[in-house]
Amino acid sequence: MIKAVVFDMDGILFDTEIVCMKAWMAIAEKNGMPGMEEVFPKCIGLNSNDSRQIVLEAYGEDFDYPGFRQQSSEWFQEYMEKNGLPIKPGAREILEWLWENKYIVGLASSTRSSSVFGHLERSRFRDYFSTVVTGDMVEHSKPRPDIYLLACGQLGVSPAEAYAIEDSPNGIRSAHAAGMRPIMVPDMIAPDDEMKGLSFRIMKDLREVLCYLKEQHRQTGQL
Repeated sequence: MIKAVVFDMDGILFDTEIVCMKAWMAIAEKNGMPGMEEVFPKCIGLNSNDSRQIVLEAYGEDFDYPGFRQQSSEWFQEYMEKNGLPIKPGAREILEWLWENKYIVGLASSTRSSSVFGHLERSRFRDYFSTVVTGDMVEHSKPRPDIYLLACGQLGVSPAEAYAIEDSPNGIRSAHAAGMRPIMVPDMIAPDDEMKGLSFRIMKDLREVLCYLKEQHRQTGQL
Protein backbone atom coordinates (compact mmCIF):
# COMPACT_ATOMS: atom_id res chain seq x y z
CA MET A 1 0.00 0.00 0.00
CA ILE A 2 1.36 3.38 -1.05
CA LYS A 3 1.02 6.07 1.62
CA ALA A 4 3.25 8.87 0.37
CA VAL A 5 4.58 10.66 -2.70
CA VAL A 6 8.01 12.28 -2.63
CA PHE A 7 8.89 14.75 -5.38
CA ASP A 8 12.19 15.86 -6.78
CA MET A 9 12.20 19.62 -7.49
CA ASP A 10 14.32 20.81 -10.44
CA GLY A 11 13.07 19.31 -13.67
CA ILE A 12 9.92 17.99 -11.98
CA LEU A 13 8.10 20.86 -10.27
CA PHE A 14 10.07 23.66 -11.91
CA ASP A 15 11.60 23.86 -15.38
CA THR A 16 14.91 24.95 -13.89
CA GLU A 17 17.32 22.26 -15.08
CA ILE A 18 17.55 23.93 -18.48
CA VAL A 19 18.15 27.32 -16.85
CA CYS A 20 20.89 25.86 -14.68
CA MET A 21 22.50 24.35 -17.76
CA LYS A 22 22.41 27.71 -19.53
CA ALA A 23 24.05 29.31 -16.49
CA TRP A 24 26.85 26.74 -16.37
CA MET A 25 27.41 26.98 -20.12
CA ALA A 26 27.52 30.79 -20.03
CA ILE A 27 30.06 30.91 -17.21
CA ALA A 28 32.11 28.12 -18.79
CA GLU A 29 32.29 30.05 -22.05
CA LYS A 30 33.18 33.25 -20.22
CA ASN A 31 36.03 31.51 -18.38
CA GLY A 32 37.31 29.41 -21.27
CA MET A 33 36.20 26.01 -19.94
CA PRO A 34 35.72 23.56 -22.85
CA GLY A 35 33.55 20.46 -22.58
CA MET A 36 30.87 21.77 -20.21
CA GLU A 37 28.19 20.26 -22.44
CA GLU A 38 29.54 16.85 -21.36
CA VAL A 39 30.24 17.75 -17.72
CA PHE A 40 26.87 19.30 -16.81
CA PRO A 41 24.64 16.25 -17.57
CA LYS A 42 26.74 14.16 -15.18
CA CYS A 43 25.90 16.62 -12.38
CA ILE A 44 22.12 16.60 -12.84
CA GLY A 45 20.51 15.38 -9.64
CA LEU A 46 23.70 15.67 -7.54
CA ASN A 47 24.29 17.95 -4.59
CA SER A 48 27.11 20.49 -4.53
CA ASN A 49 29.57 18.13 -2.82
CA ASP A 50 29.22 15.41 -5.42
CA SER A 51 29.04 17.84 -8.36
CA ARG A 52 32.32 19.32 -7.16
CA GLN A 53 34.13 16.02 -7.66
CA ILE A 54 32.92 15.70 -11.25
CA VAL A 55 33.90 19.28 -12.09
CA LEU A 56 37.34 18.90 -10.51
CA GLU A 57 37.92 15.69 -12.43
CA ALA A 58 37.19 17.61 -15.63
CA TYR A 59 39.07 20.84 -14.91
CA GLY A 60 41.71 19.91 -12.35
CA GLU A 61 42.04 19.79 -8.57
CA ASP A 62 43.06 23.46 -8.38
CA PHE A 63 39.95 24.65 -10.23
CA ASP A 64 38.02 27.37 -8.36
CA TYR A 65 34.78 25.45 -7.97
CA PRO A 66 33.23 27.79 -5.34
CA GLY A 67 33.90 30.75 -7.62
CA PHE A 68 32.37 28.96 -10.59
CA ARG A 69 29.25 28.05 -8.63
CA GLN A 70 28.92 31.61 -7.33
CA GLN A 71 29.09 33.05 -10.84
CA SER A 72 26.62 30.45 -12.11
CA SER A 73 24.25 31.19 -9.21
CA GLU A 74 24.35 34.92 -9.95
CA TRP A 75 23.56 34.23 -13.64
CA PHE A 76 20.71 31.94 -12.59
CA GLN A 77 19.24 34.50 -10.16
CA GLU A 78 19.41 37.27 -12.76
CA TYR A 79 17.51 35.05 -15.17
CA MET A 80 14.85 34.29 -12.56
CA GLU A 81 14.42 37.96 -11.70
CA LYS A 82 13.93 38.79 -15.35
CA ASN A 83 11.82 35.82 -16.46
CA GLY A 84 10.19 34.44 -13.30
CA LEU A 85 10.19 30.93 -11.90
CA PRO A 86 9.06 28.46 -14.61
CA ILE A 87 6.56 26.01 -13.10
CA LYS A 88 6.14 22.68 -14.86
CA PRO A 89 2.71 21.96 -16.39
CA GLY A 90 0.58 19.96 -13.98
CA ALA A 91 2.71 20.69 -10.92
CA ARG A 92 0.15 22.73 -9.03
CA GLU A 93 -2.68 20.41 -10.03
CA ILE A 94 -1.02 17.23 -8.75
CA LEU A 95 0.02 18.86 -5.47
CA GLU A 96 -3.48 20.22 -4.89
CA TRP A 97 -5.08 16.84 -5.62
CA LEU A 98 -2.74 15.00 -3.22
CA TRP A 99 -3.40 17.65 -0.55
CA GLU A 100 -7.17 17.48 -1.00
CA ASN A 101 -7.12 13.68 -0.74
CA LYS A 102 -4.95 13.78 2.38
CA TYR A 103 -1.94 11.92 1.01
CA ILE A 104 1.47 12.40 2.63
CA VAL A 105 3.73 14.47 0.38
CA GLY A 106 7.43 15.19 0.69
CA LEU A 107 10.19 16.80 -1.33
CA ALA A 108 13.74 15.50 -1.76
CA SER A 109 15.99 17.80 -3.78
CA SER A 110 19.75 17.76 -4.21
CA THR A 111 19.67 21.55 -4.47
CA ARG A 112 20.83 23.60 -1.48
CA SER A 113 18.17 24.64 1.04
CA SER A 114 18.22 28.38 0.33
CA SER A 115 17.27 27.79 -3.30
CA VAL A 116 14.73 25.07 -2.52
CA PHE A 117 12.82 27.10 0.06
CA GLY A 118 13.10 30.22 -2.10
CA HIS A 119 11.47 28.41 -5.02
CA LEU A 120 8.77 26.89 -2.79
CA GLU A 121 7.89 30.25 -1.28
CA ARG A 122 7.87 32.01 -4.65
CA SER A 123 5.58 29.35 -6.16
CA ARG A 124 3.47 29.08 -2.97
CA PHE A 125 4.06 25.32 -2.93
CA ARG A 126 5.60 25.12 0.55
CA ASP A 127 2.42 24.18 2.41
CA TYR A 128 1.85 21.10 0.26
CA PHE A 129 4.87 19.33 1.76
CA SER A 130 5.01 17.62 5.13
CA THR A 131 8.80 17.50 4.91
CA VAL A 132 11.48 19.03 2.70
CA VAL A 133 14.93 17.45 2.46
CA THR A 134 17.68 19.31 0.59
CA GLY A 135 21.11 18.47 -0.74
CA ASP A 136 22.99 20.18 2.07
CA MET A 137 21.24 17.98 4.65
CA VAL A 138 23.20 14.90 3.50
CA GLU A 139 26.88 14.39 2.74
CA HIS A 140 26.16 12.47 -0.45
CA SER A 141 22.96 12.98 -2.36
CA LYS A 142 21.61 11.19 -5.43
CA PRO A 143 22.38 8.64 -6.86
CA ARG A 144 22.95 7.33 -3.32
CA PRO A 145 19.73 6.58 -1.39
CA ASP A 146 20.48 8.81 1.63
CA ILE A 147 18.26 11.76 0.71
CA TYR A 148 15.21 9.57 0.04
CA LEU A 149 15.76 7.45 3.12
CA LEU A 150 15.87 10.64 5.18
CA ALA A 151 12.70 11.96 3.55
CA CYS A 152 10.79 8.72 4.15
CA GLY A 153 12.00 8.62 7.74
CA GLN A 154 10.77 12.13 8.37
CA LEU A 155 7.42 11.30 6.75
CA GLY A 156 7.06 8.20 8.92
CA VAL A 157 6.66 5.78 6.01
CA SER A 158 8.80 2.92 4.78
CA PRO A 159 10.37 3.48 1.33
CA ALA A 160 8.26 0.64 -0.07
CA GLU A 161 5.17 2.70 0.81
CA ALA A 162 6.20 5.71 -1.30
CA TYR A 163 6.41 6.82 -4.90
CA ALA A 164 9.35 8.99 -5.92
CA ILE A 165 8.66 11.37 -8.81
CA GLU A 166 11.95 11.98 -10.62
CA ASP A 167 13.29 13.28 -13.93
CA SER A 168 16.99 12.39 -13.82
CA PRO A 169 18.84 9.07 -13.99
CA ASN A 170 20.66 9.91 -10.74
CA GLY A 171 17.33 10.52 -9.05
CA ILE A 172 15.86 7.26 -10.29
CA ARG A 173 18.94 5.39 -9.12
CA SER A 174 18.63 7.01 -5.71
CA ALA A 175 14.94 6.23 -5.26
CA HIS A 176 15.36 2.67 -6.48
CA ALA A 177 18.30 2.09 -4.14
CA ALA A 178 16.17 3.40 -1.27
CA GLY A 179 13.51 0.78 -2.02
CA MET A 180 10.84 3.18 -3.30
CA ARG A 181 8.69 3.00 -6.41
CA PRO A 182 10.30 5.49 -8.81
CA ILE A 183 8.14 7.17 -11.44
CA MET A 184 10.30 8.82 -14.10
CA VAL A 185 9.09 11.95 -15.85
CA PRO A 186 12.01 12.64 -18.20
CA ASP A 187 13.21 16.21 -18.59
CA MET A 188 16.64 16.75 -20.15
CA ILE A 189 17.80 13.12 -20.34
CA ALA A 190 15.75 10.49 -22.15
CA PRO A 191 15.31 7.13 -20.40
CA ASP A 192 17.62 4.33 -21.52
CA ASP A 193 17.38 0.61 -20.82
CA GLU A 194 18.78 1.11 -17.30
CA MET A 195 16.08 3.66 -16.47
CA LYS A 196 13.38 1.42 -17.90
CA GLY A 197 14.59 -1.35 -15.61
CA LEU A 198 14.83 0.78 -12.46
CA SER A 199 11.62 2.77 -12.90
CA PHE A 200 8.23 1.60 -11.67
CA ARG A 201 6.63 3.70 -14.42
CA ILE A 202 7.85 6.17 -17.04
CA MET A 203 5.38 8.94 -17.89
CA LYS A 204 5.57 11.93 -20.20
CA ASP A 205 4.54 14.64 -17.73
CA LEU A 206 2.95 15.34 -14.34
CA ARG A 207 -0.53 15.41 -15.84
CA GLU A 208 -0.11 11.79 -16.89
CA VAL A 209 1.15 10.97 -13.40
CA LEU A 210 -1.91 12.64 -11.91
CA CYS A 211 -4.23 10.64 -14.16
CA TYR A 212 -2.49 7.46 -13.01
CA LEU A 213 -2.80 8.38 -9.33
CA LYS A 214 -6.46 9.31 -9.74
CA GLU A 215 -7.19 5.97 -11.39
CA GLN A 216 -5.41 4.08 -8.60
CA HIS A 217 -7.39 6.09 -6.05
CA ARG A 218 -10.66 5.45 -7.86
CA GLN A 219 -10.11 1.72 -8.08
CA THR A 220 -8.78 1.02 -4.62
CA GLY A 221 -9.29 4.14 -2.50
CA GLN A 222 -5.52 4.44 -2.21
CA LEU A 223 -2.45 4.96 -4.37
